[in-house]
Amino acid sequence: TPEAGHRRMLSLLALFAPAFALSSPRLAASAVRPAQGAAPRVVMEEKIFDQEAYIAESKEMRLKHLEEQAMFALKIACENYENAVFPNALIAGDCVITHLLHRLGYLKDGKCKVMVVDTFHLFPETMEFLREIEKEYGFKAEVFCAEGVPVGDKAAFDKMYGANLWKEDIDQYDKVCKVEPFQRGLKTLNTNCMINGRTRWQGFERAWIDQFENAPIGGGLAKCNPIAYWTFEDTFDYIAKYKVPHHPLHAKGYPSIGDAKDTIPIPEDGSTRFVNFKFEGDKTAWLDYASERKGRFVGLANKDGSTKTECGIHVAGAERTFDRDLWDTSKSVINLETAEEALKLKEKGELSAVVVYAPWCQFCQGMEEEYEKLADAAGVPVYKLRGDEQRDFVQANFNTQSFPTINVVKANGDVVKYESEDRSVEAMAKFVKAAA
Repeated sequence: TPEAGHRRMLSLLALFAPAFALSSPRLAASAVRPAQGAAPRVVMEEKIFDQEAYIAESKEMRLKHLEEQAMFALKIACENYENAVFPNALIAGDCVITHLLHRLGYLKDGKCKVMVVDTFHLFPETMEFLREIEKEYGFKAEVFCAEGVPVGDKAAFDKMYGANLWKEDIDQYDKVCKVEPFQRGLKTLNTNCMINGRTRWQGFERAWIDQFENAPIGGGLAKCNPIAYWTFEDTFDYIAKYKVPHHPLHAKGYPSIGDAKDTIPIPEDGSTRFVNFKFEGDKTAWLDYASERKGRFVGLANKDGSTKTECGIHVAGAERTFDRDLWDTSKSVINLETAEEALKLKEKGELSAVVVYAPWCQFCQGMEEEYEKLADAAGVPVYKLRGDEQRDFVQANFNTQSFPTINVVKANGDVVKYESEDRSVEAMAKFVKAAA
């Protein structure tokens, strides 16, 4: 009968409709009851494909996976290392990591310590925001700053190092205000695993990092990069989902926050903002690959003229010697352990070379091999004198304003500074012989 045929058609449609919908998602079939005596017919209707809903669901799945990955990495770091430390720069990714550490209970139980480097050139909002999240998550960060300066005392910093140090020598500024306090903080906290917020999305120089990095041979520490595989969009999606406390300058157009002196909004008119957990303006200005730090290090250049993209903390090998001295196994470089020994060398009037150095300094690390060859090349005793722990003394007695500083002690006790940036053994040996 027509009614029986109609019922069979409905059953067939019910059976095959899901497969049909998958193969052609914009169309769906429906059976229409025919007029009396007429054959049943099928009408194809257009089905609305909810693209936004599927994108939202996909993002939710991705965030869940990234969250699980990040929490797994943090568990490995905090459960397997006795002294996991998180240097927190209070940028977006670091805020996500802080939130995850809180959720895992590692801030409360002390399995992970948080350290912050105050350069004395941060935005005022940065240290205020630190106090807010300390209260929110119930922890107390360890704050480190330039050596010999009380925490928070900008006037003391200006007096010791000069208010315009960054204008006069940006490399020395980075060493004094960022690299040395950073390394001292890691050493003070006995760090054996450093947690940080570097991601592959931040640029080509970080494009191949993984969640874990082993400690280098000869010193250093393990690294945990829990959000290594996150995009910048993932970071803000996560902040929005969990209402994660984040730096107030995101609402004023800053995608990343560093020193106030060289950080700007992107775009510069501040038209892109993250306000009340939502983007305003064209968010691609922030979220495109390698765009997170576009507003950082503005107007700064390295000594070779290249555009500055790193402060020195995260460059390759920067942590290599934080827990070992330079020339620590050398048989040709003699250690002057105290200021008294250094003065006796001057008084003795022995022709010799003396390098004033800091073990955390990249440039000192870079000349380690060449300086060790100097004793044979120049035919004179070669000494090392650590200067970062006795700055006043080396400034007054060994011509030292930055590291490394190479001097020749002459037979009459005069100390002559080697002014060249060429630290090859040939150039240094030539200077020593000329000074003699």
